[in-house]
Amino acid sequence: MNRPTVAILFGGRSEEHDVSVKSAIEIAASIDTKKYEPIYIGITRSGAWRMCERPGADWESNDCPPAVISPDAATHGVLVVEKNGACRRVHVDVVFPALHGKGGEDGAIQGLLELSGIPYVGCDIESSATCLDKSLAYIVTRHAGIATPEFFVLDLAQPALPQQLSYPVFVKPARSGSSFGVTKVEGEDELDAAIASARKYDGKVLIEQAVVAIEVGCAVLGNGPDLIVGEVDQITLSHGLFRIHQEAEPEKGSENAVITVPAEVPAEKRAEIQHTAKAIYTALGCRGLARVDMFLQPDGRIVLNEVNTLPGFTSYSRYPRMMAAAGIGLTDLIDRFISLALGRRA
Repeated sequence: MNRPTVAILFGGRSEEHDVSVKSAIEIAASIDTKKYEPIYIGITRSGAWRMCERPGADWESNDCPPAVISPDAATHGVLVVEKNGACRRVHVDVVFPALHGKGGEDGAIQGLLELSGIPYVGCDIESSATCLDKSLAYIVTRHAGIATPEFFVLDLAQPALPQQLSYPVFVKPARSGSSFGVTKVEGEDELDAAIASARKYDGKVLIEQAVVAIEVGCAVLGNGPDLIVGEVDQITLSHGLFRIHQEAEPEKGSENAVITVPAEVPAEKRAEIQHTAKAIYTALGCRGLARVDMFLQPDGRIVLNEVNTLPGFTSYSRYPRMMAAAGIGLTDLIDRFISLALGRRA
C-alpha cells in the first residue's frame, strides 16, 4: 500500500517565521515515515517557495528548487521547477500548513488549498480568519454566551482611550500572534507609543481592558462533536508579558514565565476550563485543532483570551505539551491531524 504524501509547509512572511521553522523541524522528527511520505516546502521571508529535503539550516539555499501548490484541482499537488527549467508535478494527498500568523492562520493558505482540492490539516477559511482577528473572535464568542474582555477597535481618527475602558489596557495588533506588537499600557502617556508599536504588525489595532486573572490554556483536537482536550496549562509570569517565542533561547526556558501542566487549579475548575474551550472551539467553527487561551478570574469566571488555529509545535510549545500530559505524543498527534484532514476518524 502506498504511503500518503504529506506536504508540510513552513516559514512564511509573517513575524512568526522562525517559530514556524522550529515547528516544522519537530514535525519532521516526529512524523511516522513508515505510514506517511513527507515532503517539505519552505516559504522564505520574501515569499519565495522552495522544496527541500528537510527543514533546517540550508533549506533556503539555491539547491532547493522553486515549488508551488497548484490551485488547479486537476493537478492536485505541487509543481516543482527543475534547474533546466522543466516543471514536474508531485501528487499530494494532504497538506500540513505548519504556518503561524498572517498567511498561515488567516485563511489565505486555506483558500489556496480549497482551490487545489487537497485536504489540509486544521481550520477552514472562515474559522481561520475569524480566530486570527481577535475582535471578530470576541464578537462571535460573546454571541455564544462566552465572556470576553471589554475591547475597542481603534479608529484612525481617535487615538485616545474610549470612555468604556480604563487603565491599564493592552494595545494589540488585531491580527498577529506570539505577542508581537502587544504592549501593556498603564497610563495615557504610554498610549501613542503602544499604538505605533501595534501598527508595525497590523493596521487594525485593538485596545483591550486588562483582565486580572490567571492565564490558562487548553489544547483541542477533533471535528464536530467528537472533541478531545489536553490537560489545562497555566502561565505564571514574574514580570512583563508572555513572549517566549521572541526570546533568544526559549528551548532553555522562558526568561519571565513558568508553564505548569496541569494547571494548579482544582480538578473541577480544570474540567470547566476544558468544557469552555470546547464551547469556544465549536462557536468559532474550528476543526482539526486549536489552542484556546483563557483567563481564570479570582471569582471563578472564565474569559476568552485568544484562539490559535495553528499553534506552535516546537520543543517548548504549549499545545503538544498539553496533549502529551493527556497521553497523546507528537507522533500520534500528527497521525490524528492527518486522519482528520483525510476524513477518517482519529
